[in-house]
Amino acid sequence: MEIGIVGLPNVGKSTLFNALTGAGAQAENFPFTTIEPNVGIVPLPDERLNRLAEEFKSQKVTPAGIRFVDIAGLVKGASKGEGLGNKFLANIRAVDAIAHVVRCFRDENVVNVAGDLNPLEAVETIDTELLLADLQQVEKALNKIEGAARAGDKVAREKQVILKELSEGFNEGKSARVLDVDEDVVSEFQFLTGKPLLYVANTDEGELDSGLFDPLKSRATQDQAELVSLSTKLETEILELPEADRRIYYEEAGITSPGLTRLARAGQDLLKLVCFFTAGPKETRAWLIPRGTKAAKAAGKIHSDIERGFIRAEIYPYKELMQLGSYKAVQEKGLVRLEGKDYQIQDGDVVYFRFSV
Repeated sequence: MEIGIVGLPNVGKSTLFNALTGAGAQAENFPFTTIEPNVGIVPLPDERLNRLAEEFKSQKVTPAGIRFVDIAGLVKGASKGEGLGNKFLANIRAVDAIAHVVRCFRDENVVNVAGDLNPLEAVETIDTELLLADLQQVEKALNKIEGAARAGDKVAREKQVILKELSEGFNEGKSARVLDVDEDVVSEFQFLTGKPLLYVANTDEGELDSGLFDPLKSRATQDQAELVSLSTKLETEILELPEADRRIYYEEAGITSPGLTRLARAGQDLLKLVCFFTAGPKETRAWLIPRGTKAAKAAGKIHSDIERGFIRAEIYPYKELMQLGSYKAVQEKGLVRLEGKDYQIQDGDVVYFRFSV
């Protein structure tokens, strides 16, 4: 699953992407630096992973990761093809969720292509283009089924009613997220405004500018979106420090959760993912799967052969290991249980899959 990083040009998207992935995406003070989407996987730090690795004396430790896609900056008129708009909108349509980077810092040395620095206007520019793209899609769909609906086709008529409601909502400036629409229809058309949304407020290195940040906070609530604030410039500078110096900086600054970690966690929540673990002497590894995934399907995350040959899953919650102090104690208490293919994996489950070849 992927999260697309979007925003107007020069809001700090590519700088953020560089900090997240170390992929070296271009980050210049110039519009349209990013043309092809850059892709990278952001590791998710998890103290549970290290504790399990310690318990099993694992040779290798592998964290889970969130896949981010850096999509070029959108401009007004993108839905009509302005600024390579069609290509950008196609890239957004391909991702599962959107992280919208919004500039909330003042710097005369960084060009603001939108003119006055106004986070809400920047949000409106992007939202309007996404709404217009969704509206165009709805109108095409309505034209396509009009004949069948007029002829009395029941399915076509039902869909026509839903699409007309969507059209009215889009024209009123409402996103598919806030409209009470059948999820199957939203999924069928992959509406851009129906994707889970996270606003990333790119702030100054010092204190938050409440005049810029507070309106964005209110807008996030209105849009049923999540909100994370961080300074991409500061995060990048910290990332350039040796790891030991980074830890010292965080300790002295009293930072327990760095901005990038909070962003990665927000991405996990946005995609509604849970984390389970496999642990042993060779490797301890974290795996991310959609909430509600059943055991057999989770086994397929590791390898398709394990899913095909699934027999049972040996499972115990990580919290039991922490409370009792060791895996041996968990076993002795009879807390390692066997689950079938329909068991829904929970966040923090430690799993060993039994399967036949």
